Amino acid sequence: MSRTSAAGPAARVLSLDTLVRVSRGRRQPGPPRRLPVPEDMNVPLGCDAVSVPARFGPLLLSRLPRVGCIYADGAHWWWIVPSDSDVALEWPTPAHYVTGAVVPDAPRIPGLIHKPDGTLPYTPPIPLYLAVCQVTGTTPAWSRPISA
Repeated sequence: MSRTSAAGPAARVLSLDTLVRVSRGRRQPGPPRRLPVPEDMNVPLGCDAVSVPARFGPLLLSRLPRVGCIYADGAHWWWIVPSDSDVALEWPTPAHYVTGAVVPDAPRIPGLIHKPDGTLPYTPPIPLYLAVCQVTGTTPAWSRPISA
């Protein structure tokens, strides 16, 4: 039995996450400035990035079991994470999540300050998320009380 709707046969339902990603893709005017993953590394899961103010960088390093590529400029540290590491996560302020590892409004691309051993550039996103929550004093989204 085939499904039909007002939109036509077998209409596809889009999630809110999908709609947000489509919207993000349309906002990038001009050529994007991406964090360059070293050539000898593999990115089988794609790349996004999380930036934090530079003052939090050393605090996060001490809380993480594994660290991937980290880039820095004077104001921020940028952590490479697998694509879609923001799905169902609310990264706390002042962290900033960017898809495609695109550095918004950067006059130049931040420099690589840490390259992990091995061939994967990723910092695991859940430990990074928990560490960012910890240093910013934010309760992780899944631990917050639900209000009606």
